[in-house]
Amino acid sequence: MDEVEVVVAHSERATLRVGDVFLKVDTDQARIDVEVEAMALAPVPTPEVLWRKPPVLALAAVPGAALGRLGRPSTASPAAWATAGAAIRKLHDAPLPPWPGRDLEELAAELDGECRWLVTNGVLPADLVTRNRQVAEAALRPWTPVFTHGDLQISHVFVDGDEVSGIIDWSEAGQGDALFDLAILTLGHEERLGDVVAGYGADVDLDVIRGWWSLRSLLAVRWLAEHGFDPSAPGCEVDVLRSRM
Repeated sequence: MDEVEVVVAHSERATLRVGDVFLKVDTDQARIDVEVEAMALAPVPTPEVLWRKPPVLALAAVPGAALGRLGRPSTASPAAWATAGAAIRKLHDAPLPPWPGRDLEELAAELDGECRWLVTNGVLPADLVTRNRQVAEAALRPWTPVFTHGDLQISHVFVDGDEVSGIIDWSEAGQGDALFDLAILTLGHEERLGDVVAGYGADVDLDVIRGWWSLRSLLAVRWLAEHGFDPSAPGCEVDVLRSRM
């Protein structure tokens, strides 16, 4: 019998790997609904859905390896990063999914609330939070919505050689800002942004990318800490925030 590997587990969801099968257990079936529909609509390689029996979704493993991990240097080639950029552009050029994305005003309100919490509870220095809140302002502007992955972490993009072999974890997919996807992919790997943009093939506002780096990191610190992850690990969210000082 294949060994059971716990890929990620917390109070909301868990992902297990058994051989070449991933079992995703999620208390929120709406997230699974989005994931299944988004993978069916996305014009990029995605995992094959093997079966679904709520609350479990079974997916086939995609070939290759993740582009990298947050907090660790990526060993993927510049060409692989550029190919990831090209795949993201293909997704963004696809027809919009039928469900809406994040509301700009709600996002700004959530950010302000998290900043207050971080300072009030002494989680991060006030000057660090204030500076990054200022940087994040660049991302808080109207955008033309595109089909976004919504959680395009480096570990969610798999490459086989220099080709994208699969993009996983689509539960946050929806209509959103194209630069958000590019920012999340390069979070903590700023040196790879040029390769991604070259593959993406369009002008990118770097101030907006930096804004999303700060915004995403500010919003993530409490959630990560409360779910057993360490945002202060080297190269992770707190280091991303410090790099803006």
